[in-house]
Amino acid sequence: MASICAPTRALIFTHSTKRFFPSFKPFSLQCATKTTFILQQPRHNNNNNNNVIQILQQRGLLDSLTSDALRSACSTPLRVYCGFDPTAESLHLGNLLALVVLSWFRRCGHRAVALIGGATARVGDPSGKSLERPELDADSLEKNTLGISNTIERILGGAQNPNLVGPDSSVVILNNYDWWKEFSLLDFLKRVGKYARVGSMMAKESVRKRLESEQGMSYTEFTYQLLQGYDFLHLFQNEGVSVQIGGSDQWGNITAGTELIRKILQVEGAYGLTFPLLLKSDGTKFGKSEDGAIWLSPTLLSPYKFYQYFFSVPDADVIRFMKILTFLDIEEIVALEGEMGRPGYVPNTAQRRLAEEVTRFVHGEDGLAEALKATEAMRPGSETKLDWKTIEGIAEGLPSCSLAYDEVLNLSLVDLSVSSGLFESKSAARRLLKQGGLYLNNSRVDSESKRIEAADIVDGKVLLLSAGKKNKVKIYLKQRLLYFHSI
Repeated sequence: MASICAPTRALIFTHSTKRFFPSFKPFSLQCATKTTFILQQPRHNNNNNNNVIQILQQRGLLDSLTSDALRSACSTPLRVYCGFDPTAESLHLGNLLALVVLSWFRRCGHRAVALIGGATARVGDPSGKSLERPELDADSLEKNTLGISNTIERILGGAQNPNLVGPDSSVVILNNYDWWKEFSLLDFLKRVGKYARVGSMMAKESVRKRLESEQGMSYTEFTYQLLQGYDFLHLFQNEGVSVQIGGSDQWGNITAGTELIRKILQVEGAYGLTFPLLLKSDGTKFGKSEDGAIWLSPTLLSPYKFYQYFFSVPDADVIRFMKILTFLDIEEIVALEGEMGRPGYVPNTAQRRLAEEVTRFVHGEDGLAEALKATEAMRPGSETKLDWKTIEGIAEGLPSCSLAYDEVLNLSLVDLSVSSGLFESKSAARRLLKQGGLYLNNSRVDSESKRIEAADIVDGKVLLLSAGKKNKVKIYLKQRLLYFHSI
């Protein structure tokens, strides 16, 4: 390779780059009598000297690197990307690690790119799957793309199609359908397929496992690694992205990209990084298709439910989750771990801190405030005033029923407890009431003569009845419509 006269980090390109990719427009740098083509790097004014690789390794967020040279390359600002296929309308907890890792790169002075797989989602990534993904129609893809883009933008702050050169720290959101829609099959075979080796593709773990299974693998899925590999090449040559990150199950797809860059562009300087998968307590991966998915969108899972999930993390997992999912200093986490083993430790103190930090990152300060308010409101006897939004948040997934507004108004609480299904009999309701365990909108009821008043109905449309701490029912009140006919 020709040398570069200026003391700057650059990616060197040969003339074959232009031959195979005529749209590529490098700028030239004159060094004596030689001309060298280099890809311009972003201009940053960031003095942050933290090495992101060291941080990720210290926190248990580093699984593998394609090259150890990335450690030294991180001493100057890089552009790093992660892909998200829009196979559902929201990201889930399994995607949260990717957002955390992107955030660590940003905190250390690098630029982050989120790539929505509008094209690759039409194919389906076989990694970690025993069956081929169901095909999505165009409307579902568009809806999912919008939902995931909004989630990323809400959590990280996004910029659609920005000028990547400059100190702007917002996350860039791109869609690979923008370049794949112009590809013909012949273009793909000539420009990409020519450089792929079937033996290497079949050796990838995601492919090998599927080929050994009874279901096998379609040719469509088999080519997925080349599509993702070309995405990396496209971003490398057009956007100056030199690092791709992903879960450990993405290793084969990531290395497909670094190999294509090296073979087609005949350059070095493209890196891959993987982080461990986020696993459930039973060892299975969090995902959209498994039961109990923890969604990052507040429309699919309320901030309260999200907060409660982390609040209920077992002691054995809380410190590990705190290291990989929060941005707390390691020293503070170690101190919390030490407190957990000392006499006088208040149970769930570490879980509360974990839940607060992760909820703040995903749902912001407003979402955390909503979750904390709902948590307090869920405590029987709490003086927190309930409103419609709070009840919706805390009562998500609870039994519910709908009754006519005028039938409930002035009805005795004992009768309502039976008609709503909270109790099987009036005698059972009266018995718990006398024991102090019956609550209306989280306020304990002491009188058997209590009747429902208009002031009890929250925002004119809902009631929350509780029998003790756990048994609750949400009652929606329907207004009767009166129709007047003119004569």
